[in-house]
Amino acid sequence: MRCKGWEQEGLLRLLMNSLDPEVAECPEELIVYGGTGKAARDKKSVAQIKERLIRLENDQTLLIQSGKPVGVFPSHPFAPRVIMAGSLLVPAYSDYETFWQLERRGLTAYGQSTASCWAYIGTQGVLEGTANTYGEVAKRHFGGTLRGRWVLTSGLGGMGSAQPLGVEYNGGVVLVVEVDESKVDRRLRNSLCQMKAADLDEALFLVQEAVSRKEPRSVALVGNAADVYREVLQRGLVPDVVTDQTAAHDLLNGYVPAGVSLAEAVRLRVAAPEKYLELSRRCIVEHVKTMMEFMRRGAVVFDYGNNIRHQAAAAGYAEAMTIPGFVSAYLRDYFCAGRGPFRWIALSGRAEDIYTLDEFILTELKDDEEITNWIHFAQARIPFQGLPARICWLNLDQRLCLVDIITKLLREGKLAAPVALTRDHMGAIASPWRETEKMPDGSDAIADWPVLNGLLNAISGASLVSVQQGGGVGIGYSIHAGMTVIVDGSELSRKKATQVTYSDVGVGIIRHADAGYPLAQEISRQYGLNID
Repeated sequence: MRCKGWEQEGLLRLLMNSLDPEVAECPEELIVYGGTGKAARDKKSVAQIKERLIRLENDQTLLIQSGKPVGVFPSHPFAPRVIMAGSLLVPAYSDYETFWQLERRGLTAYGQSTASCWAYIGTQGVLEGTANTYGEVAKRHFGGTLRGRWVLTSGLGGMGSAQPLGVEYNGGVVLVVEVDESKVDRRLRNSLCQMKAADLDEALFLVQEAVSRKEPRSVALVGNAADVYREVLQRGLVPDVVTDQTAAHDLLNGYVPAGVSLAEAVRLRVAAPEKYLELSRRCIVEHVKTMMEFMRRGAVVFDYGNNIRHQAAAAGYAEAMTIPGFVSAYLRDYFCAGRGPFRWIALSGRAEDIYTLDEFILTELKDDEEITNWIHFAQARIPFQGLPARICWLNLDQRLCLVDIITKLLREGKLAAPVALTRDHMGAIASPWRETEKMPDGSDAIADWPVLNGLLNAISGASLVSVQQGGGVGIGYSIHAGMTVIVDGSELSRKKATQVTYSDVGVGIIRHADAGYPLAQEISRQYGLNID
């Protein structure tokens, strides 16, 4: 313990965990994942945040503005220890050109979804969501399994690297194209991908061999996605599923156009950014045109949340928007039911704490096959990165049950230290090209909900609350709210965790109920959340 309370200590450990070399994509530049998603604005800010958290009293709150600590205010023990806002610009100025200008002047920083609010736990954080997405693809198009089917995709960054295991979990075969060989090698070391092909010929042989045997397999290929997709198409091959998880939301810092090496991309981004952007725009149009042609030839094609459709449409290819988005196509019912990605992190750093919680979850929630199957798979296949952690898609009742389990185990001395509860962004996000695409009442772009979510979490007991812009779709395209609550076994922390969990999930449910989804309206009535 360096801090004056477990909330401060837990948040400090989460900050440092997000910058752990086993977790962050580029820790020396404070980049956690998602192109340029940072945990803090600069190294001076990291040092200041650490120093402020160590000195912070249990009745004080630290304010962080786009990754920079700006003040400590008197509050009270039930208030958040940290409140942050990130990457927020006045709507008329919310475009990448303005953001990049401000970023170069050191006035802001891009925080992605869970980087700047220190909730990122590596690839494991999105693995079940990826598995669920491909599971829904299997149910809707292939009779419930991907066995004997193959997926062509790209991107092995912090998000994309969940794809190999996500496809394997559903019995399928996946070829993942990645331009950065160091990322391929890292995923192989971490057992997130099975093998690396020397070239496209070998990659396709390995894919087709596994498809014919109906065996799960993941193959990585170093190359440019636009080039490889076009070559696969020219060979007359049609994958069963095609998508993409490059960092296409950021055409300057996240996307590498065809014909440009990775080293040359790094140089051009600084030396000739306008030229680089033009190359990216031209390439992304061709990239998406190829995806569209796969769709015309019978492949299941979807945008996997990186805004690649809109980037192509903005560059002049309007037809790109006919590609469906993954949330509206496959995950909306989960969110209507208040079920989504929940994370618990052992602040002790001991894997035994996670395994102890696993056993209690497997007992208490044994009737939910999705949960039990996932926990068993995670134990067998998913390595811990940084602090041991677990991700599982839980509904409100299940999350409240977990709060009670953790509190009970801490009081009985069966966990070595408190546990952080956090989540990926889900229910109350405003993201018209991803989470809120195609709302039945047309409310896709209404951003009141994440602001309400953040405000309610702040008064409900969250240890950290954030409101941010950008997410995986980029500046100008989403607003979301993050939260973390530290459970230390005390009655105060139990009350805070229970209340903020109810509020956090509840806002997501009523957001979907208000949009007109019957399932969300029914769940809202069950919890007494609706206003009739």
